[in-house]
Amino acid sequence: MGDQFQEVTSVSWFGRIKRAVGGVLVGLILVVAMVVVLFWNEGRAVTTSRSLAEGASIVASVSADSVDPANDGKLVHVSGPVKASEGLVDEDFAIAAEGVRLVREVEMYQWVEHSKSETQTKLGGSEETVTTYSYAKEWQDRAIDSSEFKQPANHENPSMEIEGTSFQIAEGSLGAFTLDEEVLNLIGNSQKLAVKPNQIAAIEAAFAGSERVSVADGRIFLGANASSPAIGDYRIGYSLVPLGDISIVGEQSGSGFTAYQTVAGDQLLMVDSGKVSAADMFAEAVRGNTILTWLLRAGCLLLLALGFGLLLGPLGVLADVIPFLGSIVRMGTGLVAFVLALLVGTVTIAFAWFWYRPLLAIGILVAGLALTFALTRIGKRKAVAAAPQAGATA
Repeated sequence: MGDQFQEVTSVSWFGRIKRAVGGVLVGLILVVAMVVVLFWNEGRAVTTSRSLAEGASIVASVSADSVDPANDGKLVHVSGPVKASEGLVDEDFAIAAEGVRLVREVEMYQWVEHSKSETQTKLGGSEETVTTYSYAKEWQDRAIDSSEFKQPANHENPSMEIEGTSFQIAEGSLGAFTLDEEVLNLIGNSQKLAVKPNQIAAIEAAFAGSERVSVADGRIFLGANASSPAIGDYRIGYSLVPLGDISIVGEQSGSGFTAYQTVAGDQLLMVDSGKVSAADMFAEAVRGNTILTWLLRAGCLLLLALGFGLLLGPLGVLADVIPFLGSIVRMGTGLVAFVLALLVGTVTIAFAWFWYRPLLAIGILVAGLALTFALTRIGKRKAVAAAPQAGATA
């Protein structure tokens, strides 16, 4: 149905066993790698936490109106409006704006291949896979090589001649301070910049191509008809990081800022949009560190489960001689893989805590043992108290 076709492939039982054995090596590498990453993540989290605590305790908020040489080499916090001595312009399309960064976002209308596979295990352990390939015309921000399609005929994509890029001011200022590329790169809060129909004449004069130029939905359209795009047409939009208030925490270096090296190990250079207090900037950084730590933990645990699943994979394939039995075995190995991932992951995290913050880890362990002992004593007392009452009732 429609622009699609199906491909049927099959793998013998012995071929699947060979593939599963190869997966064991991949699983082993994955398990080892995730243990290393989990251990590293705990160290990273501790170093960042200590660095932020150190920075929050020594940072000094200073005025942007003047540069005090006495603060040179110290960690400072400054807020104020960013100013630029030059504008931003995309000369290829004569789009100009005032801001910190102008980003050109380019999409080309192209053929895209989608695939969906359904696999069925046959009696005897062989496996049959039916893959359905379908083709659709879509806007994409990267070139798609149609020669790699399963069915390239009638789905050819032209090369992508126009690419996205960004234009950033070389230098800015915040009061008496100078902002170089290191700081400017950290300024965000980009906003969509709409291209207006009255800019068409300037765009046409600057554009070196032969395509028809129009404006639709706030973007430049290159092609015959914006409401009915053809393969190879472009739409070009822009976003702008505007001039405005920002807040910086970093080392004062002359009249500029650089990353502050903490004793704990991290370098601190933070930029937020708007006027944000130093306390709020550090609080937000602490929250970000906590979120990143838990995301990495969760990701590593999932990959550990995948790795253990690959290690146990041959068992399911061996049992697939009878498909129903193979399904039961895979359910079991999946559960085992999940339990092993939790066990190895939590042990690794616990060991990392003892390695990176032994006093805290020992304190938690002692508190846990004390709580267990207390609960056990209370339970025994209740049991002893209940025994005479039970005898009297009898």
